[in-house]
Amino acid sequence: MNKSKIVIDKNYKKWLTELKSRIRNVQLKAAVSVNRELLLFYWELGADIVQKQTDSAWGDGLINQLSKDLSAEFPDMKGFSVSNLRYVRQWHLFYSEQNTNHQQAVGDLEKELLSQISSIPWGHNIAIFSKCKSITEALYYVGQTMANNWSRSVLVHQIESGLYSREGKSVTNFSMTLPKPYSDLAIESLKDPYIFDFLTMTKDYSERDLEKGLIDHIAHFLLELGAGFAYLGRQYPLHVGKRDFFIDLLFYHARLHCYVVIELKTVDFEPEHTGKLNFYIKTIDEQLRKEGDAPAIGILLCKNKDKMVAEYALSDIHKPIGISEYQLTQMLPENLKGSLPSIEEIEAELNSDEGAGV
Repeated sequence: MNKSKIVIDKNYKKWLTELKSRIRNVQLKAAVSVNRELLLFYWELGADIVQKQTDSAWGDGLINQLSKDLSAEFPDMKGFSVSNLRYVRQWHLFYSEQNTNHQQAVGDLEKELLSQISSIPWGHNIAIFSKCKSITEALYYVGQTMANNWSRSVLVHQIESGLYSREGKSVTNFSMTLPKPYSDLAIESLKDPYIFDFLTMTKDYSERDLEKGLIDHIAHFLLELGAGFAYLGRQYPLHVGKRDFFIDLLFYHARLHCYVVIELKTVDFEPEHTGKLNFYIKTIDEQLRKEGDAPAIGILLCKNKDKMVAEYALSDIHKPIGISEYQLTQMLPENLKGSLPSIEEIEAELNSDEGAGV
């Protein structure tokens, strides 16, 4: 028998699978460790650059010279370009200058803040400090990136859509209808307004048109809804007594462990809208809710709302409901359309430039 060969049985396969998993975990930890060490170095480098430019006569030429010298010594490293060194300087200045209005001391800032910002990739950090106006806003996006494993493109989209200023702003009765801390988590899961910039609707679109558009772009819709939402169906049927009813959209929230009923309105909010949604939530709790499920919640998405009217409407509703507005793609005002060049005019201009050798 050839002792250099083994029998590939189920025990070996199981062990091999475990080894592969452990190796991947080691690779991930190594990558995270390398990223953290690189960003800690960038932080110190940024501080050095700021100090040298302040205390010496080197001025603006420092970054150009430093880039040239470091790139020559470390040609395989891409982090020493002029543009990246400027980002390193800006990154340090962003948090240092913001700290003048921050309650924590610099030492505490470096301990607590650096532990967070060094946990996400450098490209994500650039997007955050380039687009955010305060440490509080920046750290919100750092935390969301870590919690949801956002790619850089998703992060940029969330920042540009103003997620920080929209999250938790929905009018709800959650504090009265749900126990803490569940009510706080539910409030944080809603936004106001919801931005459906991936949709372009006709002027007189219907609720069914809006519903279909959202489901046709379900990936974008789920991204806007936020982490945890799982789509279950549209026009979801419910049978009560001798009648059939249909929910616009039904989801299950994996983090809240509850069903989420979404009703769409293409008009301004009216108090009677909550009565119908309250009925749907009651029916879901009676017919679908199982052991381990939290109470179902409802989200009413409307074109516009009067906040006080919405609060009054929810004050005597016993099921948890949130009311938010939604916004579609911003269309150009009619008075501007005529002043803009047509597609044909743009193409003609481009062809003219090409012919002139531009």
